[in-house]
Amino acid sequence: MVVFLFGCLASLAGRDAMGDEIRVAVAANFAGPMKAIVRAFEARTGHRVVVSVGSTGKHYAQIRGGAPFAVFFAADAERPRLLEEEGLSVAGTRFTYAMGRLVLWSPNPGLVDPAGRVLSAGTFSHLALANPRLAPYGAAAQQVLESRGLWTALEKKLVRGQSVGQVYQFIETGNAELGFVAMSQVGGPDRPLVGSWWVVPDSLYAPIEQQAVILEASEAARALVAFVRGAEGRRIISKYGYRLPR
Repeated sequence: MVVFLFGCLASLAGRDAMGDEIRVAVAANFAGPMKAIVRAFEARTGHRVVVSVGSTGKHYAQIRGGAPFAVFFAADAERPRLLEEEGLSVAGTRFTYAMGRLVLWSPNPGLVDPAGRVLSAGTFSHLALANPRLAPYGAAAQQVLESRGLWTALEKKLVRGQSVGQVYQFIETGNAELGFVAMSQVGGPDRPLVGSWWVVPDSLYAPIEQQAVILEASEAARALVAFVRGAEGRRIISKYGYRLPR
């Protein structure tokens, strides 16, 4: 697991004291947007946020084991729903914050064609995807390969990561020539898309409905969720290529 600390260390004008500090579990695909959200949120409120980035499946297991997270931003709707049913979240706080988009990406400009025909051609040694049991983007990638009748044919070429964050590292370091990642990882307001890619049609995989839930009934946790659901938070999320919930 990778842990990022985004803290506002200086005193904020007009405030008598600093706000609270909370720990937040964040799905790997949402690391970039969350960094931008936390920066703006801390500047506005004085609260501090410690962000733990990892796979949704592992975060869910950690929360069930007592990990002290205040908010959970998952890559699916299932784990937040389960936490709600198990009485491990604050009742009535579960909501959809983004709809994820899957991309087949390679840093090689000539490898991936706009229709994804490279998958059938098989002109590569390794194809990376997140573990379908742990990561919703991995499950979506499996659905895409199955829909094209390629899951069995490509199985020996698959390199599985624990999260889409690790998948991105596999591709970036050359351990896999291409792989399935989230659109937010390869493009956004701070960097243009480079290399080659195929934006996978929504019809080839089940909707990636990303939900969040409050785990700790604190002022800072509720303030962060309110910020994400507000106009500024939604603008940031949209800039990273996500579709916004209605």
